[in-house]
Amino acid sequence: MTTQVIEDATSSVIQDIDYGRTIERALVHRSAITEVFVTDVQTLRPMAVTAGIHLPLTHLYYSDHRSRPKLHDSLIFLEAGRQVSIAGSHVHVGIPIDTIAIVNTFQFRMKNLYALEVGRETGTPRIDTDFFGTPARNGRFRKGRLVQRIHMGDVHVGDHSMDVLFLKKHENEILRQAQRGTPAPLSSQFTEDVVSRTAGRVAPELVGRDNPLNVVLTEPQVTGDSVVAQVVPRFDNPALFDHAYDHLPAMTLVEAARQVAVYSAGTAGRAPGEAPLPVYASGFEAEFHRFAELDAPLTVSADRVPAGPARHVIRVRFLQDAQEIAALTVTVDDASRIPHPALQPRNHHA
Repeated sequence: MTTQVIEDATSSVIQDIDYGRTIERALVHRSAITEVFVTDVQTLRPMAVTAGIHLPLTHLYYSDHRSRPKLHDSLIFLEAGRQVSIAGSHVHVGIPIDTIAIVNTFQFRMKNLYALEVGRETGTPRIDTDFFGTPARNGRFRKGRLVQRIHMGDVHVGDHSMDVLFLKKHENEILRQAQRGTPAPLSSQFTEDVVSRTAGRVAPELVGRDNPLNVVLTEPQVTGDSVVAQVVPRFDNPALFDHAYDHLPAMTLVEAARQVAVYSAGTAGRAPGEAPLPVYASGFEAEFHRFAELDAPLTVSADRVPAGPARHVIRVRFLQDAQEIAALTVTVDDASRIPHPALQPRNHHA
């Protein structure tokens, strides 16, 4: 895989980033204003942008974590990066706003985790993005790649790259019909039966959560270093299902991968009833092969590989109708061992 090295935003452009409000929700394909995390997108050069992002201090989904010290959720940076890529592609690259982007692969890694501690505030968050792709003769992009660098002030805290396929609406419908053979139902068509959808659900604390609404796993089975569970998200979770989908979106699968990884790493070597270790999912590598259907059972399996005294690597596979639809590798760190440099002062200003 080819890796492109991108340039950081210049200080003059950074100073021009507006953090006063979030951008129009349609530009990031969101329905709820509360689910928009991009405040401004500025052009750096052709096919490159920088963007300010908003990290909410209280959020139903992204703030619901038990690990201490309390860090900003890694997945809010992944979601913000996804939103920056969508808005930047529409406004600065020329991708039509009704285009559907299908994610094929992505690589995401957070570092310098001390800078993510809530309240430490090492600086305003931003994401620099370079887009790569060659348009067809008619000027249309059919596929592309993006590379992002994530910053908290002057601290480089993460990297993200993603390969996508661009489809028009009718092309996506043809693809969905070819995969299923029948029209796909929408998540809004499913009647939410709280009793049936919570039966066998994992206890929130075992996947690092407090709110049962955010738990997406049921019926975990543990054999040695392996875990197998069913993926059953709540369709009334507005963070995972901001609008109607005809499949489980990629971010829902990523959350399921994170939860099975946290479950595996946090309970490793712990006695039944013993509190799980406080762990933080800091890295993801993903490949998506097929859509995850809403109306068929979805199984997730995880195999844990110790990678050091404070780190685990979890290999995750999703199976539906005996086919692998996605595979992820999740890196999990012991949150209690995250270094906090003494020279990094806290911001006590109001």
